[in-house]
Amino acid sequence: MEPPSAGDVRDLLRRARRLLGDARDLVVEHERAVAEVRDALGPLRDRQAEAELDAMPVSRLKDVTSGRLRIGALEEAGYTTVRSVLRAMPYELQKLPGVGPQTRKQAQKAAEGIALATRRSRTVHIDVDDRDAETTRLLLALHRLVAVGPELPRARRTAEAVGGRLRELIPQARPIGNWLRRLLSGSRRRARAERAVERIAALLADETETRLLIAQATTDLLRPPPDGALAWIDFEIHAADYYNLLAELSALAPSDRAAAEGFLPGDLAERVREQELDDTLRRVSLRGYQAFGARFALAQRRVILGDDMGLGKTIQAIAVMAHLHARGTTHSLVVCPASVLVNWLREIETRSSLKAYRLHGDDRRLAHAAWLERGGVAVTTYAGLHTLEIEPRVGVLVVDEAHYVKNRQARRSKAVAGWCDRVGRVLFMTGTPMENRIEEFRSLVDYLQPGLFGTVEANDSAQAFRRAVAPVYLRRNQQDVVTELPDLVHMDEWEEFSAADAEAYRDAVASGRFMTMRRAAYAVPEKSAKLERLRELVDEAAEAELKVVVFSYFRDVLAAVGQALGSPVHGPLSGELAPERRQGVIDAFTAARGHAVLLAQIQTGGVGLNLQAASVVIICEPQVKPTMESQAVARAYRMGQVRRVQVHRLLTPDSMDERLLEIMNAKATLFDAYARRSHLAESTPDAIDISEETLAEQIVREERRRLAAG
Repeated sequence: MEPPSAGDVRDLLRRARRLLGDARDLVVEHERAVAEVRDALGPLRDRQAEAELDAMPVSRLKDVTSGRLRIGALEEAGYTTVRSVLRAMPYELQKLPGVGPQTRKQAQKAAEGIALATRRSRTVHIDVDDRDAETTRLLLALHRLVAVGPELPRARRTAEAVGGRLRELIPQARPIGNWLRRLLSGSRRRARAERAVERIAALLADETETRLLIAQATTDLLRPPPDGALAWIDFEIHAADYYNLLAELSALAPSDRAAAEGFLPGDLAERVREQELDDTLRRVSLRGYQAFGARFALAQRRVILGDDMGLGKTIQAIAVMAHLHARGTTHSLVVCPASVLVNWLREIETRSSLKAYRLHGDDRRLAHAAWLERGGVAVTTYAGLHTLEIEPRVGVLVVDEAHYVKNRQARRSKAVAGWCDRVGRVLFMTGTPMENRIEEFRSLVDYLQPGLFGTVEANDSAQAFRRAVAPVYLRRNQQDVVTELPDLVHMDEWEEFSAADAEAYRDAVASGRFMTMRRAAYAVPEKSAKLERLRELVDEAAEAELKVVVFSYFRDVLAAVGQALGSPVHGPLSGELAPERRQGVIDAFTAARGHAVLLAQIQTGGVGLNLQAASVVIICEPQVKPTMESQAVARAYRMGQVRRVQVHRLLTPDSMDERLLEIMNAKATLFDAYARRSHLAESTPDAIDISEETLAEQIVREERRRLAAG
């Protein structure tokens, strides 16, 4: 094979230098954006740490000095907090009666040690009710990175990898880019240059895709900052993304690593920490406890992930599959209830580069054939699993809501057992605490490691039981990893229409009734897919003894919800209730012991009321005005540091729900420009909401066209 001509080499080097420049630009802009976050984070962390030290009793100094420090004289002189000791001048302390040089040095050294540890471990809390300039500055800096989207980590890794290789190869290839240099170069140098040219050509094989990935991320990073009001609204909607990024950039470990690691035995925890976790095919960063959970599943091969509701079991499973596929696995299989199948498909393709196949519905045979041929992640339901032949190439089987198979005699349980017998790696996921159902838990363990319990009985000590199940079971509770959690977690629950839902929706579209279209998913309550998912969410909250508030724009939807739940509910709150009666309903809801459900019209319960008792919020349908959702969520979001709020928004794919979200997202840039120009828009978030009449006409028109084409 003849070496490339000097002209070909020059063209290749020109393309390589252009790609190298793009890669450098992205790295520089990303580092600048990260530096802005850290610059904004410092003052806030110091301020909040000082507040914590100001509330910390001076007696904590005795803990640091193992009780050797005498603090009585300090307390009598008014130095009652750690911060007061920290701020005192040395001579002020030393002149106190009973405080000598040694005591003064010990006290201030202990205070400095506590202050340093507090600042290092401080997780900044963003309070939506305290929108000061420093916090707004931090949100604007975070928004720059969050707005780029999930491709930013991959784009940064690609830029670093490609840039590093090109910086090394371009100088090596230069000698054959000019006929005179080629002539004057020795044979060894020419051979080295030719090898470098070959490697550059290989790197540029996907030049268009690589440049597009890098250039898009760079362009997004260079966008002008939004108005502060928009940054706050975006934070309320995507708080989990902001807190994920904040935790990553803060580089903070959980205050109790043992709790974050599920109190596993030391040797097992160490082995799990050493497990590699490839993020090449993953598009989202993991929190510390999530990365540990994924490593646990990889290291132990056949496990149950039993994290508390809302801690991200799905993303941990996706991280496991992404790692395995990056290391050579070709096929994975997820089994889940039909109600969450759409969520799984969306999460896999949003959070990773893996292709997801829906083995459910009319096209399941075609999807199954495509999955077998091309590889990726197949997602099926419990009802559909028994129809699939066991595929030996499956590298991992993920079983969501695994408590569905606790009855070993059921058909779905037998189907899962058959796959477990043939697949080397299995990940069961369930939020049901093992302490409540030991026998059912034992049944789940037997799928994975029969006989693991040995002689351990249900009435043995919890410690003995925990030791027995440690190799197969990992659970983290909400309160154990609270420093790793956002104050607000948004989860979109995509539920497909049932046949009855679809018929009601088509009729509403045909008649052009926009409001009827919005609530068509509840037209036949006994066959409503959304209501079925709502009941599941309420049942999960009831198990955890959490209070729930259900919002809808429509009274008849709330009536259907109340009837579907069966048990007594509070409300509904509506505009027809006098203010004092509204507060009476809220007081009764708050005073109820344990789990309770409150129904509220979103335009009533979302404004001017405090619902701190609720930690689970369910929104029955997307709202025309995004601020209406934000205000409703903010009623429960006030719980702040006590418990994070989970927000579940019920949505239906291939319906006006999807169209409404698309239109509202497309208006984000218009919002940005409008808010910067108008003081009225800055002070009135509702100013950006689109005319309901215009929106209704657009959606009805588009849905008629789509259904007619279908």
